[in-house]
Amino acid sequence: MVWLEIVGWAGSLLVIVSLTQARVLRFRWLNLAGAVIATVYNAIVGIWPFAVMNGVIAVIDVYWLFRLHRERHDAQVYGVLEVPADDSVLRHLLDTHAPDIARFHPAFVAADPAPSAAFVVVRGDELVGAVVVRSAGDGVGRVDLDYVTPRYRDFTPGEFVYQDSGVFAAHGFRRLVVGSPSLEAHAYLERVGFRSTADGWEREVPAAA
Repeated sequence: MVWLEIVGWAGSLLVIVSLTQARVLRFRWLNLAGAVIATVYNAIVGIWPFAVMNGVIAVIDVYWLFRLHRERHDAQVYGVLEVPADDSVLRHLLDTHAPDIARFHPAFVAADPAPSAAFVVVRGDELVGAVVVRSAGDGVGRVDLDYVTPRYRDFTPGEFVYQDSGVFAAHGFRRLVVGSPSLEAHAYLERVGFRSTADGWEREVPAAA
């Protein structure tokens, strides 16, 4: 049956496309869809070794999707390290992902005055993001960079930096501002405590305890 062949090819195509994805969440969803379709197709035509293999792959994808979604807001999984402005790890991250940073944060210039506060976000031993804040005077911190590496682009690890406002108060900041975020960033900014104002997005920083 022609339609069955089309279904079989569609499953194979989804699996192939999934392997080209840098984003871990997108990879898992596409791989799951392809594996499920391939399982059904191979079961119908009676190719049981491939049906079982793709069925197992689908189960593995479901496990990882459940785990990734469960852990995406878990502070026990993601860690935040405050680093010096000249930190070699931060510099490595900025240099390695310079083209990607320029695409999503075109106004960011690493050679600008040294950050007043800089943080890297890690997941285990993997660098997944960075937040760079520079002083704008009068207790205002300008968030110049809130970046996530492509692999974790479907997650928001920067949120773990904002969960502890004390780190900003320790630098003398009473308020954080973000200039002109993209429309896609609005929901994220609201979730981490920013609000839209006439001058951009702002977030009050509670005084240090």
